[in-house]
Amino acid sequence: MKITADTNLLVRVLTGDDERQAAIAKVELAEAELVAITLPTLCELSWVLIRGYKHPAAEVSRAVRRLLDSETVAADRPAAEAGLAILDAGGDFADGVIAFEGRRLGADVLVSFDATAVQLVSTQGEASRLLS
Repeated sequence: MKITADTNLLVRVLTGDDERQAAIAKVELAEAELVAITLPTLCELSWVLIRGYKHPAAEVSRAVRRLLDSETVAADRPAAEAGLAILDAGGDFADGVIAFEGRRLGADVLVSFDATAVQLVSTQGEASRLLS
């Protein structure tokens, strides 16, 4: 079967916070012919693990990379890599995805009130502008 994994399924697998659900989720992922992981799911996953579960960003980055490297996983790798670049630089995964998607949609510059996002996107060589 080809499945789309939602955030809750991935959180169960990565945290084991509910043993019964974690076991079910692991079987589901192992038996799937294809596991689609959407960008919103990766953004939520990063946010939940860092903010909710207090996992270090480096640990979350490694976990996301392991997911993306799985043979059966289908994901928007370039956008996910953009998110990981910002996460690894100390920002939010979602900010990297947002900047990447904006460029893909034809935008020239990321515009934000978030000074950290603007600075990290600029550090990645992309145009960004802080509003004040």
